[in-house]
Amino acid sequence: QVQVVESGGGSVQAGGSLRLSCAASGRYNRFGAMVWYRQAPGKQREPVAGITSAGNTTYTDSVKGRFTISRDNAKNTVYLQMNGLKPEDTAVYYCNAVLWVSGALRNDYWGQGTQVIVSS
Repeated sequence: QVQVVESGGGSVQAGGSLRLSCAASGRYNRFGAMVWYRQAPGKQREPVAGITSAGNTTYTDSVKGRFTISRDNAKNTVYLQMNGLKPEDTAVYYCNAVLWVSGALRNDYWGQGTQVIVSS
């Protein structure tokens, strides 16, 4: 059993900042990666940023230079620092944990989502 919990969402004005947190706990053998997704009303869920166990990071083009993903190994927590927020960043943000479980790499562990609203 694996639990994924996100936090840190809220409402901000354009240009503001938020830091999202994601933690995975429970029965898994090894951390593989975490990927932040977001889904706006009427749009497909899209990956925003990801980080691997080795610390490699990736970003979708629309957030490059504004968002930073990082990991605190001591707390087993992944953060998404979001600066220079724009109204188009408004979405529910989900954390997807990619974990080794029972000898297999699984990517079907999701948090409940945290709402980010950016007002102009």
